[in-house]
Amino acid sequence: MTHTFQNLSDFEPDTARDRKALRRHLRQARRELNPQQQQDAAIGLANTLRKHPRVMGARHIGLYLPNDGEIDPGLFMAQSQRRGMHFYLPVLHPIHSGQLAFCRYDATTPMAPNRFGIPEPVFHSRRIRPAWSLDVVLMPLVGFDEEGGRLGMGGGFYDRSFAFTRIRPRLRPTLIGLAHELQKVQKLPVEPWDIPLDAVVTDHRIYRTD
Repeated sequence: MTHTFQNLSDFEPDTARDRKALRRHLRQARRELNPQQQQDAAIGLANTLRKHPRVMGARHIGLYLPNDGEIDPGLFMAQSQRRGMHFYLPVLHPIHSGQLAFCRYDATTPMAPNRFGIPEPVFHSRRIRPAWSLDVVLMPLVGFDEEGGRLGMGGGFYDRSFAFTRIRPRLRPTLIGLAHELQKVQKLPVEPWDIPLDAVVTDHRIYRTD
């Protein structure tokens, strides 16, 4: 069956084929946002993040540089660095395949493209902070629902990197997905390996799932 996705708010993917088609459609939708729309979304996101108490109470925050039309947390980072917050970007782990490390990031951090062509900090053990010791992680997503279901790019990097939260639930960062409002769908099926989000924040509002 072919879905045309005329009304994403009512769409519930029930097969792997549906999820693949939905991922393709949502990625295309966010890529089609023009520069002004992306800038407005970044402003809206920064304003909304400042309303989240766990975010504003954090000192060490993992986040990402936008790619493929993802909503941009850069404005929030720039504003928050002046408040003394420290930020860490994901790096493909050179030893533990399929996992992420989080490297301290600022204007002087040397960058290089990873194997996907995405800029990331040059790996240096002295600048790495363990994932469990981050206060908050702001992660990208392709699609989400109001119950915390997350549709990612399909690589499983975040799920593997935060799998430890299942056995050490008290020793974990707050996990928050970031997205454009247009990436919300009615319901996403949860897979056994999916790590649940505590919230999703868009340019319009906060969806609390915890």
